[in-house]
Amino acid sequence: MNVALLTGGATSERDVALASALQIAAALRERGNAVSMVDLAGGFVPQDHEAQLLPGGIGREPPPFERLKAGERRMLSGALAGIAAVKQADLVFLALHGGNGENGVVQAHLDVIGLPYTGSGRLGSVMAFDKDIAKRVLASAGVPVPRWLMTPLDNKAVKERFGYPCVVKPSNEGSSVGLTLVKDPKDLPAAIALASRYDTEVMVEEYIAGRELTVGVLGEDALPVIEIVSKHELFDYECKYTPGMADEFPAVLEPENERRLKETALAAHRALKLGGYSRIDFRADAKGDIFCLEANTLPGMTGGSLIPKAARAAGMSFADLVDRICRLALERGGTKPLAGG
Repeated sequence: MNVALLTGGATSERDVALASALQIAAALRERGNAVSMVDLAGGFVPQDHEAQLLPGGIGREPPPFERLKAGERRMLSGALAGIAAVKQADLVFLALHGGNGENGVVQAHLDVIGLPYTGSGRLGSVMAFDKDIAKRVLASAGVPVPRWLMTPLDNKAVKERFGYPCVVKPSNEGSSVGLTLVKDPKDLPAAIALASRYDTEVMVEEYIAGRELTVGVLGEDALPVIEIVSKHELFDYECKYTPGMADEFPAVLEPENERRLKETALAAHRALKLGGYSRIDFRADAKGDIFCLEANTLPGMTGGSLIPKAARAAGMSFADLVDRICRLALERGGTKPLAGG
């Protein structure tokens, strides 16, 4: 099968996307598929140049990406459909994170082009990426979420709604970019200013102290629950992508609690109209109550990412996981079968 692997782009999560793409390309080729990598901000990448996209790996901080925006705009205004690797593809595998890669823009373009692609469709992508909209949808579906407010606001509003500590983050961003745990009210303006560098909409959310848990959804099934213990109080960008900054392992839970987490993850996935695969993040407080933090429509697929770890706990290799994601996309798109399928 011919796969166009769409990655990169002009987002704060560009490095994560590239790291995911390199792992995915190897897995697809292992299964006999022809893979053409395309950078959303630059175009087709020859196979012998792929490794040069991310020679130093993922850094401790998000990369600057302003210089790449013009290239991404050109790609989305029509150049994408004209690239031979895309036109000849049986499937587009989206190794994109953040920005136009996850917010429904790329998905809408691919719908117009008429190519099947991995992950959620444009509507689910839009709803899940906007944290304010996602919380409204989840709450209406009975999925428990932390209390939240949107800026503009002041200390009085925060104190009356849920108090301190609280979490401040961009409403439309991923990988904990621009996120701050605010313990002192005097630090709220600076945290809002930081989040505002990444998005015009800023969310201030109730902080749930407790265990950090995540559940991957693959098709109609929930994968084993993974627990995260990070070196920082919040599972921030540095902890997510710096080796040794977090421990991630299959969670040890009472059977009833595990069942509840998986059922809630599936409920969130369905409420947001997600497809293919996703990752639903939770916090569990000291009483055992769970709160859904967010849904990730294109979760990381790097060597150390959470979805591959959950799949491994379920007995799936990385290549098995990639193969399954492709098959789910083809079932939705009704196109040619995978090589060997």
